[in-house]
Amino acid sequence: MSKNAIIFHGTGGSPDAVWYPWLERQLTARGYRVERPHYPGMNVEPIATFLPKVLDGHVFDADTVLVGHSGGAALLLAVLAHLRAPVAQTILVAGYATRPNDSEEPVLQEAYDWDRIRANGGDMYFINSITDPYGCDATQGRLMFENLGGTQIVRDEGHFGDYNQPYDTFELLDRLIVAIQPDHNIEPHIPAAGEASVPKIEVDENVAPRPEEEIADVARAQPDTTDHGHPRHLEQTQYRNPTGSDARLGDIQHG
Repeated sequence: MSKNAIIFHGTGGSPDAVWYPWLERQLTARGYRVERPHYPGMNVEPIATFLPKVLDGHVFDADTVLVGHSGGAALLLAVLAHLRAPVAQTILVAGYATRPNDSEEPVLQEAYDWDRIRANGGDMYFINSITDPYGCDATQGRLMFENLGGTQIVRDEGHFGDYNQPYDTFELLDRLIVAIQPDHNIEPHIPAAGEASVPKIEVDENVAPRPEEEIADVARAQPDTTDHGHPRHLEQTQYRNPTGSDARLGDIQHG
């Protein structure tokens, strides 16, 4: 299976800015075909005339991953609302759905068909900062999350790259983007005559078992007397920033 990723830069930006080239290298190494288009008219030309150029300039299908930053993220809302078929995944970094400040925002639509965007967006992520200098902040992310579901990620990292904020790599994005699944159309291997159908597992008696293996052996040796006839209450999991910082920073909300 061949997947393609399209990375959309922000207002007045360039496809060679901040983390865009780095992300292309990361995804290319994982087998993706990556596009980093340059759109000088991004958030300059009215969305009504700008959007058709974007829709005609790329292939959007079930193997497509969309990544947008700032104005490029806002653009993706309009793109998703006008696709004929859903994409695999959409990640909006510092995105917004309403005017985040006093500036004109030609990239925005007056209203959005949230149901259609949700249906076409695939696995959706909204990454925003509580300290975004342009107002593309966690409040904007929350608005999109409440209308579209998906996953909201809140951090304290400005605009995630700007003319005065170097941001050459973005490890979080690389982790979030779906891995390419193996091609299940490959012909299965049929063992030849005399060839074992199940590979033989060799055990090195000189290597001591790991602690978790010993625990598992003990657990298997003890009879299970638990009554499984009644469901147990599931514990609620709280997602936190792995750095252990303030719970507001790095919180992940799932829809």
